[in-house]
Amino acid sequence: MVRWQAVAEQLVRERQGALVAYAYLLTRNRSTAEDLVQDALVRTFTRRAQFEHVYQAEGYVRKAIASGFLDGQRARGRRTRRERTAAHAEAVSSHAELVEADADLAAAMAALPPRERACVALRHLGDFSVAETAEALGLSDGAVKRYTHDGTRALATALRVGPEANDLMQITVTTEAER
Repeated sequence: MVRWQAVAEQLVRERQGALVAYAYLLTRNRSTAEDLVQDALVRTFTRRAQFEHVYQAEGYVRKAIASGFLDGQRARGRRTRRERTAAHAEAVSSHAELVEADADLAAAMAALPPRERACVALRHLGDFSVAETAEALGLSDGAVKRYTHDGTRALATALRVGPEANDLMQITVTTEAER
């Protein structure tokens, strides 16, 4: 077996639940999250990138998830402006098993604009640096800082968290597989 295949199989076996939970925070839809993860895995491993560790591959896949999400949001925005269709809303409760965190977090994340949501997810939930987030999303460092700040403040307000607890790292997100 080729090294990249072993890394890909281990990544799917050990981290797929966490990747789907991460994508779910962006999309608010389990099916869409699973599709986004699958697309990211295909994009990452069809290039036959050489990864030494599963964690390297996971970081690459998380970047692909964020990029795929933003690309989809841009396309949806163009379609929405053309068609002026009503925004769809899907109940978080039917997918509550994906995220152990409070349903209010999912609702608050969903209320954020796409770039703020992606920046907050990468920075606080994905442990990306400002530079890594900027690279993944094709933004400047300053834009990442701004979107992260605005998104974090909006989440703190929505979740009624005081300024002393404005660090989203206090919010734990786990998947069924990690319990």
